[in-house]
Amino acid sequence: MTELLAPVGSKAALDAALRFGADAVYLGGPMLQLRAKSAGFSFDAIADAAKKVHAQNRRLYVTVNSLAYGDEIDALPAYANQLKDCGADAAIVSDLGVLTAMHKSCPGLELHVSTQASCTNYAAALTWHALGAKRIVLAREMTVEEIKKLKRRIPDDLELEAFVHGAMCMAYSGRCLLSSAILGRSGNRGDCAQPCRWSYALVEQTRPNQSFPIVEEGNHSFVLSSRDLNCIGLLDELIDAGVTSLKIEGRMKTEYYVAVVVNAYRRVLDGTMTVNEARRELDSVSHRPYTTGFYHGELPLDHSNAGTYTQTHRFAGVVLGSANGVATIEQRNRFVRGDALEVISPALQNAVLKADEIFDETGAPVEIANRVRQVLRIPTALPLEPGELLRIRA
Repeated sequence: MTELLAPVGSKAALDAALRFGADAVYLGGPMLQLRAKSAGFSFDAIADAAKKVHAQNRRLYVTVNSLAYGDEIDALPAYANQLKDCGADAAIVSDLGVLTAMHKSCPGLELHVSTQASCTNYAAALTWHALGAKRIVLAREMTVEEIKKLKRRIPDDLELEAFVHGAMCMAYSGRCLLSSAILGRSGNRGDCAQPCRWSYALVEQTRPNQSFPIVEEGNHSFVLSSRDLNCIGLLDELIDAGVTSLKIEGRMKTEYYVAVVVNAYRRVLDGTMTVNEARRELDSVSHRPYTTGFYHGELPLDHSNAGTYTQTHRFAGVVLGSANGVATIEQRNRFVRGDALEVISPALQNAVLKADEIFDETGAPVEIANRVRQVLRIPTALPLEPGELLRIRA
């Protein structure tokens, strides 16, 4: 069975991932998690998340994929056992020493080798497997054909995972020094400032006040920035190549992003949405221009708009419940009476909540919903469920 693996950086994102069909989720813990501290879960939060995930027969993985220093290696035996005790099904690691320390101290905790390890060949995969790895998260630079060849040379019990959606780094498997060099913030320690996504200009040394933009026919050229990955049309190819886990990037993303992206991939995998319909769904979230990455060969060289974010919709609200012909929602972004609010649901497709009437909690009519997290009531015959989301065209 193919696994759909979703990113989780908050409790709301966790709920969205599970509601919209993720088979497994991955999140950061208190240590070596390669994202901002705000995206890391405490031990208690991991335990709570694991209970929720396991109650729905899903799986939970914890990222331990930052570069590690010596004093951190010494703390890993206890950390591995703490993660296991919290209910984590696996840890995602990139460092050889981290994997060795965790496997020796807690052999019952599955270990997945992160894409940061740049595994591109069967010999490396076999070595990781011999050291205790259960799964390889393939280097993003591999083609579908290369994945097929690797799969033929590894044992059946060694799983392959591949990224299918989200932000990409221009450095090889994310091993970038640009943020460290410019700002002293290491991307390999979870503190990347993403300077690759800035727009740059050329300055001649003796003319410091004259900058020459790097442009092509008037469009900025983001020469250091990659487009975002979107493989919604390649899922069958990747599955046929031997990939058993399809991974979505985005532990810093909102619940709206997680819900829409997971829902699109889930529906395509289940055959309840066409690829073209899913592409329109994926355009509704904030993204840079899309690419299929290296799966069909070299990454396209056109980066002219790679730093430009677009989206067709904005997040309008969360459904808290519905009863007696009235939906109760929590507002997220401005909308007004008469707007058509599209419903994001794992069950309903193309449903629209028409906000012909809006009332606040006191029953007073509302013309403009512009208070974030205000609880509102909208009459509707739609059978809306708690946790479903609403959006409006941008």
